[in-house]
Formats: sequence, C-alpha cells, structure tokens
Amino acid sequence: MLSVPQQPPTVGHVGSGPPTYDAEPTALPPADPDELDDLVADTVLDGARYGTSTLRAVSLRGDSARYRGEPRRDALLTARFGAGEQALVLVAMATGARATPGAHRAAAEACRWIARAVGRSHDRLADDIRGARRGDLKSGLHRLTDRSLGKLRASAAEQGVEPEEYTASLRCLLLPADPECRTRVFFGVGAGGLFRLRDGEWQDIEPRVAEATGEPVVGFGSPAHETPEGDRLTMDLGITTPPSPYEPAPRPPRPPFRFRASIARPGDTLLLCTGGMAEPLRGEPELAEYLTTRWSEGEPPGLAAFLADSQVRVKGYADDRTAAAVWEA
Repeated sequence: MLSVPQQPPTVGHVGSGPPTYDAEPTALPPADPDELDDLVADTVLDGARYGTSTLRAVSLRGDSARYRGEPRRDALLTARFGAGEQALVLVAMATGARATPGAHRAAAEACRWIARAVGRSHDRLADDIRGARRGDLKSGLHRLTDRSLGKLRASAAEQGVEPEEYTASLRCLLLPADPECRTRVFFGVGAGGLFRLRDGEWQDIEPRVAEATGEPVVGFGSPAHETPEGDRLTMDLGITTPPSPYEPAPRPPRPPFRFRASIARPGDTLLLCTGGMAEPLRGEPELAEYLTTRWSEGEPPGLAAFLADSQVRVKGYADDRTAAAVWEA
C-alpha cells in the first residue's frame, strides 16, 4: 500500500521567540460614515489555476497596524484579461508610503491604474510574451508603469499634498494562460522581493537596477535602444542634467523600474512579495526553511493553508505582508 506524503504541520512563528504583538487582529481602523468605500479589510485572499501554473495570493495587515488600529497600507489586485489560452493573468501589489494618512488609498489606486493599463493592452502584451519580444515588452511595461504612477502624482496635486505623501511601490506579475508558454514576467518599482524555490533551494532573483532579465531566456532579444517616438533611452545609464542655480532643488530620484522575464521549470515555485514579506524571508533563515518544507512537496496549498504559511510571524518584523506564489506543474 502506497503512503501519501504529509505536509509538516503549520506553526505560528519562527525565530528566537514569539513577537511582541498579539497573533490576531486587535483594533479596527477608524471609519468615516461618509467614506465607507475607504475601508480596507484586514486580509484578502485569492487564487486560480491557468495553464501549467497555480496561483495563490494574499495581503494581510501587519501586527503593528493590527495593534494600533491602522488600515492595511498594502493593496492586492488579481485579474484575468481575455479568455481561453489567450488570457493574461495580472497580479498587482502596492505599498503606500509610511506614516501618511492616504497610504492605503494610494496603494489601491496604483493597483487599479496599472490593471486598467494592462487590461487595455493585454492582447499585445500576451502576444509579446508568447513571441519572446523582450525589448518591446520591457519598454511597453515601463511606459505603462510610469503612466500609472503619474496618475498618483496627479492625484496628489489635486489633493494639495506633496507627491511623496501620496505614492506607492508597485510590483506586478504577468502569467499567460497558454500552457505552452512558461514565460513569467515581473515588473515594477519599489521595495519588495522576487524569489524562486527550485530543487528545494530558495533563490533571490530580484533584478538589480542594471540587470536586464536575470537568467537568459531563449528567444528574447536585446532591449530597445530607442522609444517608439525615437527618443534615446539614456535613463538607464543614470545620466542626469546638472542642476540650474535658477531652479528649485531637484526632488529625490524616483525608484528605478525593474523587469525580469524568465522561463519556469516544472516544480518551481515563484514568490513575489512586498517588503513586509521579503525582509523576514531574507533576514530569518528559519522562515525560508519552514516555507521550503511546506511548499516543496505535494500539491500546491489550498487558500487557507497558503494564508497560514504567509502569516507565520517573525519577531522584529511587523509590517503588512502581501505575497503571490505560483506553483508550476
């Protein structure tokens, strides 16, 4: 009689000891009766299966925000554009600026703007992914990201606040539904992590600023050296114009655009997350080891199991956590 391998039991925390805060939510954020659309749930959970990939996604309020009765600054959006094997799945996550009153709104708005942009261009994007047109894909996603974050800057101006007070990091994953296409595309700006669990080992594959794609992808060409309008792409070289003594001091540089296109292998688990998950995963080896034991064997976890794995706490890390994991059949 064959024995079915069992996953190890879940745990509440890892590391040197239990975190200071309670394990469960304590206080709700304050509510305005005239702005109830502004409320943010403590936790959102989603999942799907397309092509050869199984998706699990979660966004949960951090221990600190739960204790203080503050809203979750992280936002999560999952969407499918198109139908059948031509469909394209988007996972977008964002984190609003710390210690700003509209952080949760900025994060949600950033996710909505990028989703609208991707949705309106999904046919072209899916075609570029299947056709391995890396240069077109990278430049196109860069433009869509810039425009989406530009909407946030416009919203800040309308509200009469500084752009730095109404902004968000934005990290996205594109998954084609075509089972013959195993290209997975990450793009975005700001802090967070991109990791891959392969053959029982975690790999930190967050692209560096100057990195084109990470591992070579068969069929992907060189990046475009000009925009479609003919402008030379000197921004990647870090060339800046010297400041004029007659102009205000320049603002701090914006976070760089990051992009990675890679080919998934059967058995891989790809993990995209915000800083609240990336920092403990990098800083506490026991968390990485625990997730390895949970995610290396058997079928992908169900939604409840994925939530339990994602909220394993680590002392000293109390920020919101948002994560999307993709298991490859």
